[in-house]
Order: sequence, then C-alpha cells, then structure tokens
Amino acid sequence: MGRVIVITSGKGGVGKTTSAAAISAGLAKQGHRTVVIDFDVGLRNLDMTMGCERRVVFDFINVIQGDARLKQALIRDKRLENLSILPTSQTRDKDALTKEGVETVLDELKQEFDYIICDSPAGIEHGAQMAMYFADEAVVVTNPEVSSVRDSDRVLGLLSSQTKRAESEGADAVKAQVLLTRHDPARVESGEMMNVEDVLEILAVPLLGVIPESQAILRASNIGTPVVLDQPSAASKAYEDAVRRLTGEEVEMRIAGERRPGLFHRLFGRAS
Repeated sequence: MGRVIVITSGKGGVGKTTSAAAISAGLAKQGHRTVVIDFDVGLRNLDMTMGCERRVVFDFINVIQGDARLKQALIRDKRLENLSILPTSQTRDKDALTKEGVETVLDELKQEFDYIICDSPAGIEHGAQMAMYFADEAVVVTNPEVSSVRDSDRVLGLLSSQTKRAESEGADAVKAQVLLTRHDPARVESGEMMNVEDVLEILAVPLLGVIPESQAILRASNIGTPVVLDQPSAASKAYEDAVRRLTGEEVEMRIAGERRPGLFHRLFGRAS
C-alpha cells in the first residue's frame, strides 16, 4: 500500500509546490512509483511546475465527481516513467473536494503507487484540510522567518488534531517533519533570518532538510522542471538528501553559517 505524504505550509510563497515537485521527482528518480496530486483547486500551478500544463484534459475534480476515470486524469511524466501527476481544476470551487471523494481516489492510487504526494494549498482552509486529512506523513515547508514559522506551528496543531489518524482510536499520529526553504547563511548571520536551531525550537519536529536560497530553483520553475531533474546545484543536492531521509536513509545534515544567535533568540533575549 502506498504512503500518503502531504506537503503543506501555513504561509503562501514558501516554496511548497516547488518542494512537492522536487520531492515527487526525487522519489521517482530513486525508482519508487510516485504520483503527485494538486489540491489547490482554483489556483493550480503544479502542472506548470512539472511542465505538463498543455496535457491537462481531465483533473482531480472530474474524477471525484465521476466525470472521468482516474487513469484518464493521470498524466505520466515524460522524463520519469514511474512519475505521474494528477492536476486539479482551475475553475471549480474548493468545496468540490469532498472527504468521501478524496478518500476514494487515494485508496485507488495506493494500489498502484508507492508514494502519493499531496501538494496542499497554504493555510488552513478547506482544500488544505482535505489534503492533510488522510495523510500518513507530513512535510511542513517553512521559511526561516518568524511569521512563516508561527503559521507552520498552527498547521502542526491541525495535523495532530484534525486528521483521520488523530480521530482514529489507536492509530499512530501523522509523522511530521519540517523542510526549511530559502535558507540564506548571510541573512542568518546578519540576524535578518532565524537560524535552524530557533526554528526547530518553536516547531519541535524533526528536520527533513535545509534548502538554500538559489537561482537554480527559479530557473527550474521557469522551464517547468523539478529542480532535481535540472542541472546539478546546491538546491538540487539538498532536495535529493531530503528525499533520501524521507525514505529512511541516514544522511548527514550540512547547514551553512549559523554561528551567531538567531533573530528569534535576540528578540526574546536568549542566548543560543
């Protein structure tokens, strides 16, 4: 049975869809049968990030509402044969995502794929709650900024209280890990950004990886390619390391900078 992993965040613009694309492509590169689903109904952009926007005929909502079969809506990636994309609708309302419909689609995907990656909308509204409800694991994407981290803390609260696992007697909790994006050692050093220690102190969940600020990510996004499938870069290496940790490998965590107390510690007058 496939593992359902939601890629989520409390705040928009932190690189969540970029991370969903990179993680799903990274898993497929390792040989895992992987599908990535866009839950951001009305604002879809996963298909553009994956470079398949012109191939969308049917979508996630069509399948939920019985207008198309699942295999009609799945788009097979041209670069990796074991990677598929399930796009969502640009025109429907988020209320079109029903709990029963989402569960039926996920159950069918679990029979065919090793990993089902759910690209959630940011925040805590209906689409985000549907994306996380059936998750076995969660990757909480956050920038090293106070507002982003605190919004992520709220998402962690929802993961521990409003998911199927939380509601089921005896079920293990959703395994949550944090992925820190847009990390810039120079801005950490100058105190403009929180350091990794500060972030982990607030969120109190394991660290999956630290993705450096990089032009390589913007370049890959602009050409519709997950960064792990583009030219080698520090960002692609960081995502590949995060994917290996996600699959259970022990991979050393290398973090540049971090010598001075971070912004959070200085704001609250604590020593690091």
